[in-house]
Amino acid sequence: MKQIEVQILQQSYVLTCPDGQEERVLEAVRRVDEAMTRIRDSGKVRSRERVAVLAALNMAFDVLDRDIQHAQMAAAHAEMQAMAQEEQPAPQVPEISPEALAEQQRQQALAEQLVLRLDQALESDAKLL
Repeated sequence: MKQIEVQILQQSYVLTCPDGQEERVLEAVRRVDEAMTRIRDSGKVRSRERVAVLAALNMAFDVLDRDIQHAQMAAAHAEMQAMAQEEQPAPQVPEISPEALAEQQRQQALAEQLVLRLDQALESDAKLL
């Protein structure tokens, strides 16, 4: 294991990472710093903790969106393979299913509610600055 020093939102952290994974850790740090800086620079959020939570939520939503897209592509690929085995013409790649769209919208609504609750809970933090 190797230790590297990084900066996120102008604060230093010493991180331990597996040997040979330094570039991945540095890329992750770059993405987190970029997300947090973008939120802080919007001027709406001052608390470092709130910035971190909002950045984490945004990044989690990105991962969820990619998971849904990956599942759709995997399903389309499996369908195309099945049809190829039956020697039928390949179908068009299906659009997002109504169920997947509804789930994505449900997750978006939950996240918005969570952000609102976080804003309310952390409201006193802004008064400290």
